[in-house]
Parts: sequence; C-alpha cells; structure tokens
Amino acid sequence: MLKLLGLASPAGSAVLPGDSVGSENKGMRKRLISSAPSGNAPLQSEAWLDLERIAQVEVTSEDHDYPIESAFNFGKGPGWRAAGRGEQTIRLVFDRPQRLKCIWLRFLETEAERLQQFTIRCWPAGEHSAHEVVRQQWNFSPHGSTTEIEDYKLNLDNVSVLELTINPDLSRGEAVATLAECRLA
Repeated sequence: MLKLLGLASPAGSAVLPGDSVGSENKGMRKRLISSAPSGNAPLQSEAWLDLERIAQVEVTSEDHDYPIESAFNFGKGPGWRAAGRGEQTIRLVFDRPQRLKCIWLRFLETEAERLQQFTIRCWPAGEHSAHEVVRQQWNFSPHGSTTEIEDYKLNLDNVSVLELTINPDLSRGEAVATLAECRLA
C-alpha cells in the first residue's frame, strides 16, 4: 500500500517526505506544457467509481439544501455543506474492498477568507487502524483563491473505508465545511 503524507507547498501541490525541494536534480525528465488553464473538470478518461452503487456514506452533519450525495454526482448539483460550524467527517464504507488509483476533490468558497485543512485516511480490509493518505491546507480568499482542486494519483489496495475530515477554518473556527465535488477511480 502506498502511503502519502502531503505537505502543503506554495502552489497547493503535495511535497512528499524525503523529496528534496529546491535541490539540484541531474537527469530530470521534463517536457513543456501549455500555460492555458486546464479548467475545473477532471480528466474524462478516468473510470470513476459509482459510489452510490458500491458504498454507504456516513457524515457528521449536512445542510438540508446541500445533501452529501450532491458531492458525488459528477458536478450536477450544489455540493455538500455541513449543518453547522466546526470539523466534519465524510466516510465512505465500501461494500467490498476497493483499489483506489485517484482521489479528485473540488472545494469552493466565494464568501469568506479562511484557512482550511483536510485529511484523508483509509482503512485496508481486515485492519483496525487507519493509514493517513494526505493532509492538505488551503487559504481561501473571495478576491483571489476561491477554488481548491486536488487530484491525487495513488495506488491504494484493499480499501474498505475512506474518510475525509475537513476543518474548515483553522484560524477562527467560524466557517462551515463544504465539498463541491468528490470523485474516486
């Protein structure tokens, strides 16, 4: 099982433990890419899992107008919002253990400036303790950074439970947790 512990970098991408940030890398493979924005949608080539069919979802709370299932319907809804302030947990309990190759998340905040942190953990089938997959922080600002998109490529085998914990406001504790969209492959 691949275990990732992401540390926030300035661009919002993960830096893995042991990586040498800023050190000289001889023989690096590289290619030029377009500087045009790629948009908010994930690649269509992924074989996204039908979570409604293969898992149960557990959630600490939800706003009646923003139910959790709208975060899993491929962008065709308002997304999920907690019923109140504070840390929230969304847990997917798979009917059968799954192999996860991609976790794609989109968070949207257009109203308040806040520092959010989320953590993803997984429980392999037959194990009683969780493995932390990633921990990420993001600064939202209504006049700048309103959308956070995370696209994690990984290799997690035999996952029976996947949990997303969101602390929506590390500094003031005033915000309500939201999740615009979540996709797994």
